[in-house]
Amino acid sequence: MAGNILLEVVTPEKIVVSETVQTVTAPGSEGEFGVLVGHTPFLATLKLGTLNFKDETGKVRAVFINGGFAETLPNKVTVLAESAERRCDIDADRCRLALERAQQRLESKENAVDFERAKRALARAQTRMSLAESRKMDGFQ
Repeated sequence: MAGNILLEVVTPEKIVVSETVQTVTAPGSEGEFGVLVGHTPFLATLKLGTLNFKDETGKVRAVFINGGFAETLPNKVTVLAESAERRCDIDADRCRLALERAQQRLESKENAVDFERAKRALARAQTRMSLAESRKMDGFQ
């Protein structure tokens, strides 16, 4: 089915994406899912990962998603995320520092370290770093 859909990715702080796209692929908590125009309406929880979309020109774009919810309608996908960042906006140096901090916390012998929180921080940093590095390799935004 030809046509485009409106994609909106929103965090508590800002609107990260609001544009017309051809396709959306999101990291659902029950598995990755794809959306084209005319999709059956549904709600899904999202896990930490990468939301990919193909813009109107056919270029693949990517957004880091730190969990949230997606509402899919036949002509619109709305993502409410705890945090989100376009691939082109990710600062690789900041990612590297966050990755190092998370690894140090996990290796720490201190009793006060919250290991679950440190694991989540490590997963966020790894996902963001991977996305930032893929920007260099493929030239996508």
